[in-house]
Amino acid sequence: MKILMYSIYAFDKPFIENATHGKLEIEYTNQALNEDTAKLAEGFEGISLFTPDNASDSVLEKLYFYGVRYIALRSVGYDYVDLKKARALGIKVANVPTYSPYSVAEHAVTLLMALNRKIILGQKLMQMGDYRLDHLVGFDLHGKTVGIIGTGKIGAAFAKIMHGFGCQILACDPQENEELIQQTNLSYTTLEDVCKNSDVISVHCPLNPETKYMFNKSNFMLMKKGVIFINTARGTIVNTEDLIDALKMGNIGAAGLDVYEKEKTIFFGNHINKKLEDHLYTILRSFPNVLITGHQGFLTKEALERIAQTTIVNFNAWAYNGLSKNELK
Repeated sequence: MKILMYSIYAFDKPFIENATHGKLEIEYTNQALNEDTAKLAEGFEGISLFTPDNASDSVLEKLYFYGVRYIALRSVGYDYVDLKKARALGIKVANVPTYSPYSVAEHAVTLLMALNRKIILGQKLMQMGDYRLDHLVGFDLHGKTVGIIGTGKIGAAFAKIMHGFGCQILACDPQENEELIQQTNLSYTTLEDVCKNSDVISVHCPLNPETKYMFNKSNFMLMKKGVIFINTARGTIVNTEDLIDALKMGNIGAAGLDVYEKEKTIFFGNHINKKLEDHLYTILRSFPNVLITGHQGFLTKEALERIAQTTIVNFNAWAYNGLSKNELK
């Protein structure tokens, strides 16, 4: 099977090359999939995509015309693929159901700790020669209430870490994890209750029609004044305009974001000496109490190895028997 890997980067290509390929013929492009780059897939039976790619209705039609029948995602999330259209065309799509939940969970904790203990500000002041501590006061996490939205593999890993800090944990998820309750003494409740009672809120749910803009003006207004808000899930779960307003009013004390709703035109690219045209993003990153990372929560060696291996396994399964256990239905 001939495979084209879209959106390939220096950080993931070596891991893909080191995975066992079988009889796959793999070529790479650093370009993202969109209406204009779909033609690159002509002559390839399979393609691999990553989060910057766009496999919309019209793009999938072009891919099918060019002969693409298999799409392996190098991610857990699949919100950038029109699955309904793919099924209608007979294009099989598979994801990486799990790689390292600890990578994203630990990154969420990193954002939380950096914000709470004012690590970035502290470093800036020291570099200026200002060693005063007046602006660097944080709080003990021990005994605080942490709200977790989504207790899948990543949310569960985050809950266990917070339990280790001695936090009280509230969670919101349609599917309760009984084992996690036993391990962390976590309490499931409503989104409204999580917003009202948490000192820290961390988002770990998938993006779907029910979670799009889940965090908006009404939910931000419910939150404790000074709450630390962390999002390492998907950018569009948060209404950015409403988040900015909540930061301006002081409802949110700090925000740690590894994702942004319009990140496709910004993240994963080099914009040195280029003017970013995204007005909302410019405002968001100007806040001293906002820490943004460029969708790097997954970026550990262990996660990249698992992503590469599962991607190749999916293609080999299709090549040898036409069926992968990770196909999305």
